[in-house]
Amino acid sequence: MVTGAGGLVGNATVRHCKALGDQVFAYTHDALDISNLKGVEEIIQQCRPDAVINCAAWTDVDGCEAHPERATLANSVGPENLARASRKFGAQLITISTDYVFDGTKEGFYTQRDDPNPESVYGASKLEGERRAQSACARTIVVRTGFVFGIGGTNFLSTLIDRARRGEHLKVISDARGTPTYAPHLAARLRLLAQVDLPGILHVVNSGPGASFEEFTREALRVAHLKTQIEPITMQSLPRPARRPSNSRLKCLLSEAIGLAEMPSLADALKEFIAAS
Repeated sequence: MVTGAGGLVGNATVRHCKALGDQVFAYTHDALDISNLKGVEEIIQQCRPDAVINCAAWTDVDGCEAHPERATLANSVGPENLARASRKFGAQLITISTDYVFDGTKEGFYTQRDDPNPESVYGASKLEGERRAQSACARTIVVRTGFVFGIGGTNFLSTLIDRARRGEHLKVISDARGTPTYAPHLAARLRLLAQVDLPGILHVVNSGPGASFEEFTREALRVAHLKTQIEPITMQSLPRPARRPSNSRLKCLLSEAIGLAEMPSLADALKEFIAAS
């Protein structure tokens, strides 16, 4: 069962699982509001899934800052409701969290050994969702990821190729680094984790040194053989309500230990993304 099936990661997860022959119950936000415990329990009781993959979230970082109550419902209460219902009806839960649970002050990669310290309502609500879900269901896998991109996405990383082809002038943040993650690669790992069924927190990102928005953009345009004007800007130059970490690169300490292969590289992810664009 996949929640948030209308979003970038949810859609990719549904397609990947169906391609493997799974019976998939896909629910968009309109079909299932995960902040409604009664509705969640009714659906899970009806579907009786082996695994629930929660791709539902409110990811508007600045919107969360302005409306913390809504952020809590979507990002904290929702995962807890799914965890309660999953435990009640014998399913495991995989829920997606974010690199924004960290404050960005570390120079290297953030691992599971690092203490979260979110500086935005969005990051805090996602961290609370992690903890509530794990407390409510022992069979919970938390997957932290970030800088997600793919075909059909509405964020900058997903749309930059189309914008470049239209000849748009691109203003790109140069001082925020993360580990970009291709949605189909993330979806494949979510499905694999459902098979592994080992509770814990994993960091799932494309392998490599990570990149700033500017570095990602320049490399994507190079691979796509596109030329357009790029203007590097700083985070401070954008008057946004919510603070973002300047470094939110992730690395996983557990994947190799439990026998999982390294995630595809960002270079390979970009080639697939450009070919599909």
